[in-house]
Amino acid sequence: MSDSRHLVLVTGATGALGPCVVSALSEAGYRIRVLSRIPLRQGVLPDTVEVHIGDISDAQAVQAAAENCDAVMHMAALLHIANPSPAVRSEYERVNVQGTQLIVEAAHTAGAKRLVFFSTIAIYGSGGGPVLNEDCPPKPNTFYAETKLDGEQIVLAARREDGQPLGIVLRLGAVYGAHVKGNYRRLVRSLTRGQFVPVGNGANRRTLVYEKDVASAALLALQHPAAISKIYNVTDGQFHSVAEINHAICEAIGRKPPRFSIPIGPVRQVAGLIENVAGLVGLQSPINRATIDKYTEDVMVSGQRIQDELGFQPEYDLYTGWQEAVREMRDRGELPV
Repeated sequence: MSDSRHLVLVTGATGALGPCVVSALSEAGYRIRVLSRIPLRQGVLPDTVEVHIGDISDAQAVQAAAENCDAVMHMAALLHIANPSPAVRSEYERVNVQGTQLIVEAAHTAGAKRLVFFSTIAIYGSGGGPVLNEDCPPKPNTFYAETKLDGEQIVLAARREDGQPLGIVLRLGAVYGAHVKGNYRRLVRSLTRGQFVPVGNGANRRTLVYEKDVASAALLALQHPAAISKIYNVTDGQFHSVAEINHAICEAIGRKPPRFSIPIGPVRQVAGLIENVAGLVGLQSPINRATIDKYTEDVMVSGQRIQDELGFQPEYDLYTGWQEAVREMRDRGELPV
């Protein structure tokens, strides 16, 4: 599907990954339409992008946005929130499950040939064991991961008008880059200010991927004949210790890595005390044992299958990725020069 006449609907185009994916599609010659909850600011996306305003859970808006589309890139999602209250569960269901169902139905009605669904390696659950791959059973343990797994199942069960499979699932490693928000953005800012003190010795590993490599993988999933109905982990092909990640960021920002760290045991005890006290007075703790466990666990997920089957080759290693991300953040005035 590389013909420039093909129209691709992109959801979540204004999110962290959206600009990279839209840029990759534009460079490949696709016509692009996006579904956005709110009107876009000038310059957020190229002027050639067609914008439809509407919510992902509004069936009429989704159908209108998908009309005459040849393919869909479905990125819109309610992302992971630390320690969400039970009341948030319905919002995860609305966006990540019901929204995906509506997108699939609209793609089918429009006669789309392919739908690329952006998922997450969080569906594997807690790490700490052997290297995980696409054959490992999912063990989601957060609202986000559970609802993304539900979305995967909807997409993989979907069929085109001719009865052939419609969807491809991309399970993304921890994505970083200039546009990404959340923990890694906070980490960059804390390291820039010299205010970050690591917990533990930093030997635990993570599975990452740079945002532009995600866009390249998505384009492959859209075009490659072997991709249809498959699940692929998307990573940079390596496992990085937390200490190495901190070192790569510090090299990019021009600072020395933190010299000291705090032992896990005492931090976890303090977190537990705060959590217990907050529970007694009916408040939500700002930190808990689960947060510390998450920070210090191993997360090793293989991205070999997409390399073997689709020929995906990450262009950015940890150091080149962070160098570019920091440079772009500085160019936008988000970090001091």
